[in-house]
Amino acid sequence: MTQDMSALEREIEETRQRLASTIDQLAHRAHPKTIVGRQVATVKSHFVELDTGAPRTDNILKAAGAVVGVVVLLAVVRKVAR
Repeated sequence: MTQDMSALEREIEETRQRLASTIDQLAHRAHPKTIVGRQVATVKSHFVELDTGAPRTDNILKAAGAVVGVVVLLAVVRKVAR
């Protein structure tokens, strides 16, 4: 009986340790700085090859083209609105 209680107490303690570790991992993942870091890495990987550090010109040109398009569109809309 004592041996069963000891094994049960040990199992409860191991479970508590695993839960504490899981909660710590979740807290880290949900921390705002961690989330921002992940998002920055995602955006950066879109424009820079993470392995080599080389720029991904195809994606950079697409983004630059989109910005130019929006600026031109806004200029045309302003001119028409006057």
